[in-house]
Amino acid sequence: MPDPARLRLMQSRRRWLKQAGVLASSTALPLWIPGSAAQSDSPLSTLPRTALVIGNTRYAHAPLRNPVNDAKAIGGELQKLGFKVDLLLDAGRTQMTNSIQAFGGALAKVKGVGLFYYAGHGAQLAWRNYLIPVDAEIDKLEDMRDKTVELNSVLQGLIKAANPMNVIILDACRDNPFGNRVLIEQKGLSQFDAPPGSLLAYATSPGNTAADGEGENGLYTENLLRELETPAAKIEDVFKRVRLAVRRRSEGRQIPWESTSLEEDFYFQPPKQSRKLSEAELEKQFQEELAGWESVKDSKEPAPIEAYLHRFPSGKFSELAQFRLNRVLAKRETAVQVAAVGIALKPASGGNPDIAAIAGSANPFTKGTAGADPNYKAGDRYRYRVVDLFTKLESREGRGGMVKQVTDTEVIYGNGRVTDLLGNMSKDPQGRTFVGNQIFIAEYSVGRRWTTIFRGTNLHDEENEWTLDLKVVGREAHTVPAGTFDAFKVQGSGYVRAKGFRVQMTYWVAPDRVRPFIAQEFTVQGQGGRYRKTDRVELVDFKQA
Repeated sequence: MPDPARLRLMQSRRRWLKQAGVLASSTALPLWIPGSAAQSDSPLSTLPRTALVIGNTRYAHAPLRNPVNDAKAIGGELQKLGFKVDLLLDAGRTQMTNSIQAFGGALAKVKGVGLFYYAGHGAQLAWRNYLIPVDAEIDKLEDMRDKTVELNSVLQGLIKAANPMNVIILDACRDNPFGNRVLIEQKGLSQFDAPPGSLLAYATSPGNTAADGEGENGLYTENLLRELETPAAKIEDVFKRVRLAVRRRSEGRQIPWESTSLEEDFYFQPPKQSRKLSEAELEKQFQEELAGWESVKDSKEPAPIEAYLHRFPSGKFSELAQFRLNRVLAKRETAVQVAAVGIALKPASGGNPDIAAIAGSANPFTKGTAGADPNYKAGDRYRYRVVDLFTKLESREGRGGMVKQVTDTEVIYGNGRVTDLLGNMSKDPQGRTFVGNQIFIAEYSVGRRWTTIFRGTNLHDEENEWTLDLKVVGREAHTVPAGTFDAFKVQGSGYVRAKGFRVQMTYWVAPDRVRPFIAQEFTVQGQGGRYRKTDRVELVDFKQA
């Protein structure tokens, strides 16, 4: 005799699925076709390009060596790449302000791609970032409001221009911007989320400082110049390669950082051939990436992983590779960390109390960044329940389990489930296996995008290939039976290749409190739009070291 609750669930689910099958043709789910992840025509890359480049060196109290050289070199390179460049050197506040206003006006007129580059001193105060003109006389921190240029004025001008895309590059995190005259409470620049349709790049992570460089250019700009010359590289790939090179050259003391809200691909040098790849070509490309990842995934040396990441900076296993590199380098360097978004800064003696109050609160300009916690321990326990998304009835419970063993790369549960240290499943309790899964990543911030393609076997040893494009869409309070968590929300869409199934998933993570996910919603639509899976998995309780 079936359990009455389970019988009600099955009947309710059948009624709902029958209705869903009729309505499936009008569903809002995107249509995913194998091969659709092929090379984009990238219309952004064909738009007019306008750049404002500023380099400030001749400060009265804390002169720098390289920003003017950096600005000249970047301006020249951008001209080669088709940008109309306005170059400003050793600029005072009035000159900077007027040029920034003119830059926004030009972008509003031509509606093209804008690029703002600044090299020189910068500082933060009460979570706001300030670019420092050469004529700024700063006697106390509060002077920055009236004697420098606030970054937000640049960003607001770009938002007002309503052009399709902007890139903001700040090599402005040099140490000691005011010499010994004025002491600042927090180094470098403050974290700031990129406005819509833009990429915001820092020479180093928020709250840290960057090297002025030993040669003609700063360390960051030296590597940026080299990567801008790489043909057919997506803009995200350019900055990922720069980050890798700077980190290795500085032995972890300087790690560039980006925030992005881009929705389309952009190339500084567009590919000569923009045709979509055939399925055979996509399969060959995937096999090359997979073989490369398999060859380096267990490496205890950084060089092979670096070579892989330089070749596939946004590849199907690049998040896993970056995490592995971080683990290897952690034993060799003391890497800097992104400053927290809610540091209670000490107000300077006699300082403005309003500024002190703002500085002591959470940063209002960002949703922050959270790194995955890979420090699982034997005995950690996580219990989940599975609820039907639409009937809201509990279909299964007791999912999860207790950690039995932790290796250098895996978390092994007592029920047979195996994941990597990020929570990506490689084997489920039923014995199904998954290869190359990177649904969960090492670092979460709003706007991050990535793709995973992984292979999985079912209980009949049939192999399926899953493709998912994922994005961190926000940060919000999310409630599950285990409690309410300040969580990053990630959405993904894709397909199962052999079956032709369409997949949508949403998950929430709060790695500062719980190592695995706290909730996950998963729907699978088969042929004709009928739903084959409509699960919500949510954390009931947990115990971890």
